[in-house]
Amino acid sequence: MTVPVTTEKPIAPSVDRPGLRAQLLRRKPIGQMISEAGHGEGGTGLVRSFGVLHLTMISVGATLGTGILVILGEAVPLAGPAIWISFVIAGVAALLSAVSYAEMAGLVPVAGSSYSYSYATMGEGMAWICGWCLVLEYAVSVAAVAVGAGQYVNETLAVFGQVLPDSVAQPPGDGGLVNIPAVAIVVLAMILLVRGARESAWINTAIVIIKIGILLFFCAVAFTAFNAGNFQPLLPMGAAGVSAAASRVFFSYIGFDAASTAGEEARNPKRDLPRAILLSMVIVTGIYVLVAVAAIGARPWGWFDGTEAALVQILEETTNQPWIALVFSVGAVLAIASIVLTVLYGQTRILLSMSRDGLVPKVFGRVSPRTGTPAAGTLIVGTAVALTAGLVPLGALADATSIGTLFAFALVNVAVIYLRRNRPDLKRSFRVPLYPITPVLGTLMCAYLMANLGADTWLVFGGWMLVGIAIFFGYGRRNSKVAALSELDYRELTAKASSQEL
Repeated sequence: MTVPVTTEKPIAPSVDRPGLRAQLLRRKPIGQMISEAGHGEGGTGLVRSFGVLHLTMISVGATLGTGILVILGEAVPLAGPAIWISFVIAGVAALLSAVSYAEMAGLVPVAGSSYSYSYATMGEGMAWICGWCLVLEYAVSVAAVAVGAGQYVNETLAVFGQVLPDSVAQPPGDGGLVNIPAVAIVVLAMILLVRGARESAWINTAIVIIKIGILLFFCAVAFTAFNAGNFQPLLPMGAAGVSAAASRVFFSYIGFDAASTAGEEARNPKRDLPRAILLSMVIVTGIYVLVAVAAIGARPWGWFDGTEAALVQILEETTNQPWIALVFSVGAVLAIASIVLTVLYGQTRILLSMSRDGLVPKVFGRVSPRTGTPAAGTLIVGTAVALTAGLVPLGALADATSIGTLFAFALVNVAVIYLRRNRPDLKRSFRVPLYPITPVLGTLMCAYLMANLGADTWLVFGGWMLVGIAIFFGYGRRNSKVAALSELDYRELTAKASSQEL
């Protein structure tokens, strides 16, 4: 068992601060991370209440439904009938990274996810870049999913002969003023998270069960209208179209990353986190492929171009029963709510870890003694995400999420390789199979999918990185707690941690 590591004296600013290069390469010992786990700014701790079921449902809740319920209408025109292959490619890429996450989650069971893994292996500079990518990945993915809520709210109202006008159901770029349903769903999730993590987890578990049920129900109905001819030709847009669609839908697989952010609220993180991550990947990939095949079998791929809430429309046209569309639409809104809830949860926990290290303001690390949650940080993040969801179109959000996700996943694969080579003595509750082939393939797959994203997405990503660099030099570099240690104190801390991590 890992023994908590404490320093001889509190970390305080030193006159012997390292130079820029030395600071960027300073790693935070794993033992020190574990000793700090569960504590927020001011000493108030997070509550360990999650078992393997809750962790799996967090992972599935953050993942299942995003690519099918929200972005299917945009991804099918890119790949044609081979959209199911795009989901398989994205799923394989995610699985290669998921096994690396499983090893790292058991080894470093803290809230920071890939940010913390990077800090322990590649130093503060790469940790900041990874953390900044995670901010993009999580906050933007919540907004991207919430944007789709308006589509299904309208489908629900349509059963009663009503519809929301575009002015309050679409963002400015899509002919509206603000997407009110998207804003509302983020605000509700924010309120629930502020109230307590355990309560949020139970509600999420119930919603995930409903979500799986409605997707399986869709498959049962869609297969009654199955036409094998809809899969001909299989690759009308060529292999490039399949790759482009895979890159776009990859953001649908970030759920297991959200589970890893619960490391400080899991009862037995070393055992349960790897199990939850791998189990959720199997569940999600299987359902995604099944629903994609059922949808294409029911309607030709050209039908999806410009179609909103595609699955509801397939049900309506197949059954001619408005109540079926009503039930599915309500279920879809709940499904989107669970994604927003779990991914927003992950975002706040990553910022808590970064705040604990001094790289972002302390407000994100304050844990409320009443609720045991980072309430102030949740309110700030939730407000920013709600505004983004209400004002930015879906397509731009989805691509920006994918590139941040892919970069973070690649770093986790590299982290596994680093620790296997440099710390083979550490006890691992899960080991990546077929090492080093698996993490190397995971890194290459992430790089391949990133290369298939458009120039506009890369420009957005570059701009985001420049903003992150400015924030690091303006705030993070001066307030970093690891950099505040003198060289002697840092060496003592590292040596002590290394001797007690075994």
